[in-house]
Amino acid sequence: MPKHKKKNTPAPSTTPPLAASEANDKPANRPVALIIFAVVLLISLPIWLYRQHTAAPVVPTTVASAPVASSEPQQPPATFVDEGQCVACHSEQTKAWTGSHHQKAMLPATAGNVLGDFNNSTYKGDVDTSHFSQRDGAYWINTPGPDGKPADFKVAYTFGIEPLQQYLLEMPGGRLQASGVAWDTQKQRWFEMYPGEKVDFRDDLHWSKPTQNANFMCVECHTTDFKRNFSPTADSFNSTWNNLGVGCQSCHGPASRHLQWSAGKNLNKQQPDKGFGTALASADAITQVETCGRCHARRAPLGDGYTHKNRLLDDYLPAALTADLYQVDGKIKEEVFEYGSFTQSKMFAKGVTCTDCHNPHSNQLKAPGNGVCLQCHNPSGKPVRAGIDGAGLKPKNYEAPEHTKHKPGQPGSQCVDCHMPGKLYMVNDYRHDHSLSIPNPAHSAKIGSTDACAACHKGASSKIAEQFKIWYGDTPVHDGGYADALFAARHGSPGAARMLLQQLARTDLPAIRRATVLAQLPTYPSQRALEQAAIALNNPAPQVRAAAVDAVAAMGSAEQFISLLTPRLSDPVRAVRMAAASQLANIPAQQRAAIDKLWRPVIEEYETTQQALRDRAEANLNLAMLYQNTGRGGQSEAALREALQRNPDFLPAVVSLAQLLDAQGQHAPALQLLNDAMAKHPKAGLLQHSLGLTLIRAGERDKALAALAKAAQLTPDDPQFTYIYAIALHDLGKPEEARNQLDALLKRQPTNRNARMALISYWHEAGQPQKVQVLQAELEQQNPDDPELQQAPNK
Repeated sequence: MPKHKKKNTPAPSTTPPLAASEANDKPANRPVALIIFAVVLLISLPIWLYRQHTAAPVVPTTVASAPVASSEPQQPPATFVDEGQCVACHSEQTKAWTGSHHQKAMLPATAGNVLGDFNNSTYKGDVDTSHFSQRDGAYWINTPGPDGKPADFKVAYTFGIEPLQQYLLEMPGGRLQASGVAWDTQKQRWFEMYPGEKVDFRDDLHWSKPTQNANFMCVECHTTDFKRNFSPTADSFNSTWNNLGVGCQSCHGPASRHLQWSAGKNLNKQQPDKGFGTALASADAITQVETCGRCHARRAPLGDGYTHKNRLLDDYLPAALTADLYQVDGKIKEEVFEYGSFTQSKMFAKGVTCTDCHNPHSNQLKAPGNGVCLQCHNPSGKPVRAGIDGAGLKPKNYEAPEHTKHKPGQPGSQCVDCHMPGKLYMVNDYRHDHSLSIPNPAHSAKIGSTDACAACHKGASSKIAEQFKIWYGDTPVHDGGYADALFAARHGSPGAARMLLQQLARTDLPAIRRATVLAQLPTYPSQRALEQAAIALNNPAPQVRAAAVDAVAAMGSAEQFISLLTPRLSDPVRAVRMAAASQLANIPAQQRAAIDKLWRPVIEEYETTQQALRDRAEANLNLAMLYQNTGRGGQSEAALREALQRNPDFLPAVVSLAQLLDAQGQHAPALQLLNDAMAKHPKAGLLQHSLGLTLIRAGERDKALAALAKAAQLTPDDPQFTYIYAIALHDLGKPEEARNQLDALLKRQPTNRNARMALISYWHEAGQPQKVQVLQAELEQQNPDDPELQQAPNK
C-alpha cells in the first residue's frame, strides 16, 4: 500500500542535507531554513541491519578500507527476463505465488481486478464527494482535483487486494496518484484514508499532491524492476517496469544469467548462486532481512531503483527509531512496516529470518495459530533449523494455560496476542509489531508505552500490573535497560548521560538501538561521549557508523571531526560515505583542502544522488544547499525555484528562497514570497519564524518580535522557534520576557541544552546566582561531564 505520512509532516528525506546544526548559533549568524529544514539528516539515521556481537574494534580494516577491485574479468550484468519463463521449472513456487498479495500488489484496472463498487456509487467524505462509475471499458472516479473542482479521473491500476484496495489515477506528466478514498474489501464499503482530517485540495495529503505521488512513493514496491524515469526538463515521468506485481526477480534479482545456468551455458553448474548474485534461499539472516527490508521498511530511496547485490544502505535510507515513529521501548507508533521492529528483536539477533515464519511465495504464515512460534518454542527446546542460535530456549509447553494464563482459543492464548500487539494503519489494516517484546505492564506504564495486557484489559492498569506480578513475580525488564535510558534521555532525567554511555558499553545491544543511543549523545555532550562516538565510527554495522558520523560532527571541533570523519569517505557503504561527505562540506574549503582528493568524489556521488531525485522538492533543496557549500551559490536560486515547481507547498524551500533573496538585497520580493505563502498556510509557524528573521534584518524590530512570537505560539513543539524568540527578546532589550520564554521552554523540554545555557547566562547577567545554581545543578544531574559546567558562571 502507498506509504502515507502524517499530516503536515514533510515527505521522507531523500538524502542528507549539507548544513550543520544550528544548535549554538543565534539567528543572525546563519540562515535558519537552510539549517533546520533541509529534511532529515542521513547521518542521524539509526539503521539496523547488523547484529552487534562485540564492542566496536578500533578501525577494523574491513570497515575503513574501500572495496578492493577484483582482478577477475567482469561478466556483463544480468538482465531482467519475462517471468513466464520461470513457471516451467518452478511450478510449485508459482502456484503458491499466484493470487498472493505480492502477485496482486498492482494490476491493470480491469474487470476481476477492481474490487470496489463502480456501479454509479457515491461516497460523501468529510469535505469532498466522490462518484464511482464505468464507461468505455474503463473505471472512473469523479472527485475534486488539484484545483478543487470535481472532474473525472481515469483509474489506471489497482493497488492491493486486502484488507483494502486503493486506485492509481492518471494525471498529466505520467503521474500516477493514489486515490484518497479506498475500498474496504472486508466490509464492502468506501472509506477515506484520512478520516476526520478534513483534507481538501489545499492540503498536502490531498490525493493530487506530491505526497501522494505513486511514482515516487509506492510503485517500486508493487512492481518488478521499476524505474521512475523522471525528466526534470519536461517535468514528467516515463515510468517503466518489467512486470506488475512483486515477481520472482523482485527478490532474487535479474534472471538472465540464471537461465543460462539452467541451460548449462558458459556457467558453472556447481555455483551456489545458480546464476543469481545471491543464493537467497541459503543466504544469511542479514542478507535475507535486507532483501525484504527494501519494501518492508519505511525508507527513502537514494536513486532510481536498486541493485540486488547491494547492501540496503547503498540504495535506501531506512527511517530511524525516532520518537514520532516508535515508542520509547521500540514498539511501533506510526506506520513503519516490519523491518525496523524486527531488527530490534531477540529473534533477529538469534538468526531468525522472515522466511522462518512466512512463506516467501504465498506470503502466508508457515503454520496456523501458534504453530509458527512453536517451531522453536516447544517442549524439545530446539530451534527449527541449523543457523538459529538455540541458546536460551527452554523446553516447555508454551501453549499450556500455565504459560499463557488464558484458556485455549480465547484472546490472550495466542503468542501474537502478548508478544506482537498491533495497530490499525490506513484505517483498517491491522499490523503486528515485530519487535517480539515481552509484556511488562508496570514497566510500560512507567515509561508511557503501550502494553499488550493493557490493550486488551482497558481501564484496569493497576489491577493488571498486580495480577501480572502474582503470575510471574518481579519480572525483569528484558531489554538491558535500553528503554529506561532512552526515556531518561528524552525527558532530561537525572543520570541520563551516564545511562546512555552504559548502553553503549553493552556488547549485545542491537545495532538499530545502538544507533538510536548515539543519536541522543549530542544532547549530553562530554569528552566521554565524543570518545564513544569516535569508536562507533568503526563499528561493523553501517547503521551505527552513520549515526556516529552525526554524533561526532555535533560534538567535536572542526579539527576533530575532519580527522575522525575522513576515513569514512572510503566506507564501503554509500549511505555512510555520503553522511561523512555532507558533514565535511560544512568545513571551510581551506580547512578541507588536505582531504579534498578523498572528499570530492564522494560529494560528487552525493550530487548524483540528488540529481536522480529531482522529482522531489526535498532533493532540489538539498542541491541548493550543496551549491551554497561548494562555491556555486549562484545556482542555489534555480534549485530552490525548481523545488517549488515540484511542490509549491514545500515550506522549507519557500523559507530558504526568501532568505536567499533577502541576502541578495531583494527585501521586498522576499517579504512578498513569505506573505503569499502565509496567505495559503496561515497556521505555519515556520513561515512566521522566517518572516520575523527577515524583519529583524530589515530593522523592523516590533514587527519582527510579533512574527517570532506568533511562530512560537503556533508551533510550541518546535523548541527552536521559542529559543530564537527568546534570544531576540533579550537582544532587543526585553530580558525579563526572554527569561520567561526560556523558563517555559525548559519546563516543556528539560533536555533543551541551548535554552538552559542561555537562561543561565541571562540570570547571571541579572545578578541572580541562586537561579544560576539551580539550573547548573539540574544540568549536573543530567550530565555531570558537560563541558559547559566548567565554563558557566558561578563555577
